[in-house]
Amino acid sequence: MTDSDDPRHEEELRAELRAALERERVGPPDEPLVSPPTAASQWPTSASEPAAPVAADDAPVGEPSSLPYADPDDEEDDAEADQKRRGSPLQSTLEWVAVVVGALVVALVVKTFLFQAFYIPSASMEPTLEKGDRVLVNKVSYDLHDVNRGDVIVFELDEEDVGPDGIKDLIKRVVGLPGDVIETRDGIVYVNDHALKEPYLAEGMITGDPNDSRNPTIERQTVPDHHVFVLGDNRSNSADSRYPYRGPIPVESIVGRAFVLVWPPGDIGTL
Repeated sequence: MTDSDDPRHEEELRAELRAALERERVGPPDEPLVSPPTAASQWPTSASEPAAPVAADDAPVGEPSSLPYADPDDEEDDAEADQKRRGSPLQSTLEWVAVVVGALVVALVVKTFLFQAFYIPSASMEPTLEKGDRVLVNKVSYDLHDVNRGDVIVFELDEEDVGPDGIKDLIKRVVGLPGDVIETRDGIVYVNDHALKEPYLAEGMITGDPNDSRNPTIERQTVPDHHVFVLGDNRSNSADSRYPYRGPIPVESIVGRAFVLVWPPGDIGTL
């Protein structure tokens, strides 16, 4: 009888075979039941199987990351664009010079043709205007309409009529127009035989005081064509048309109509 015919030997072979099969089915005790996926298993094995997403940190070498990053070239481009918006120092200087020159030109045009501020040099227009006040004069007013009775005007003296003070621009009120017949009666101004209402005079002020040489009367007379008769509101202290050396003034000598008091600030208002 051979070893293969020995029942005990056959039984031992069967036991060893069963043990080997059991180890193959269960695996070693320290070995995980499921092997970790390899890199190849992360990608689809066929066209119908979708690929697993890859995180940004796991991106393959050479692939761009999805995280933002600063590009030095972009920063240089932004700096150049900002410099273009700001312009060069020379360009900024030229722009400011143009603004200043433009403002001066506008101011010159306005002063020459439209409006001009005048300083009140005396007390001849009190209480309407005090010495030191400043008024704004409309220089185109009488290009649009005729002079009106009651207007406060600025007129220019001829060179030979300028006094030692050097003041050539005077301010007075128009009380007589071309062709008007004007005179005073008992301290009241009459125009075309009608008493002139003068609410701008100080209380008690009269025109023509026999006891005051600085407040002469108005002899009956007709205002010449192209002239106006002017008086100061302060009748006892005004060198106006009542005096022979001044008389009615030519309309062409009128600079403009004073229409607003601009200084001092507390007295700003229209005239």
